Amino acid sequence: MQFTKMHGIGNDYVYVSTFDQRPPADPAKLAVVMSDRHYGIGADGLILIMPSEHADARMRMFNADGSEGEMCGNGVRCVAKYVYDHDLARKSRLTIETGRGVLELELEIEGGTVRRVRVNMGTPIFDPARIPTLLPGEPPIDVPMNVDGHQLVVTAVSMGNPHAVIYLEDAAACPLETLGPRIEHHPSFPKRVNVHVVQVLSPSEVRMRTWERGSGITLACGTGACAVCVAGVLTGRTGRTIRAHLPGGDLELDWPDDHAPVFMTGPATEVFSGEWPE
Repeated sequence: MQFTKMHGIGNDYVYVSTFDQRPPADPAKLAVVMSDRHYGIGADGLILIMPSEHADARMRMFNADGSEGEMCGNGVRCVAKYVYDHDLARKSRLTIETGRGVLELELEIEGGTVRRVRVNMGTPIFDPARIPTLLPGEPPIDVPMNVDGHQLVVTAVSMGNPHAVIYLEDAAACPLETLGPRIEHHPSFPKRVNVHVVQVLSPSEVRMRTWERGSGITLACGTGACAVCVAGVLTGRTGRTIRAHLPGGDLELDWPDDHAPVFMTGPATEVFSGEWPE
């Protein structure tokens, strides 16, 4: 099986195109084996690039624990780069079918390959039943939570997948390796949740760290950065256009108005290709 390793500001996945080879029989199991950083290729998960009846390509993403996610913002940028660079659809505007729906992407092309991608990430979801969360509010904004003795305030939104945004004075000092899994599996989130701790640097700039549902601490989370942009507006902490500093790099986010989609811009990088024994 041919594969390609790619990353979006350090959020790395193994990509398998099924345009010219059979889909894996058990992608969830394959994701676990491939993602192992000692005995496999090493990644935050597996992403399948598939033909679509509704778009230029279809994306399915599996976390490192084998669970299937609805969407991955860094992943979809890499899918767009793969589709263009590998001649599956040679055009500067692409559509990609995801668990969130069909997304529109604009490619920044340099030297014949994709360097950065701007993604229409869709409108945020505020209905608690669709996030889903049992926290009060529509959406829940700065809801108090006590987790392992830590008094937190949580804002929950969905970008097609669930996010819990927590603002702190110092995001770097947060024990995310222990708090992350406790919040991910908290009863308030029936389908688990992605957890983001955020430090506001200015109305247009934040620093954030992520515990990703099913993968643990990651260097970046694209949908999470979008959720942070939305949460900043809802709580009055930041403006509608921000730059998010993540451990793996920066993303640019823009939420023009309450009824508009969130736009995310960031790089996509191909690392290497290889063959995985079936």
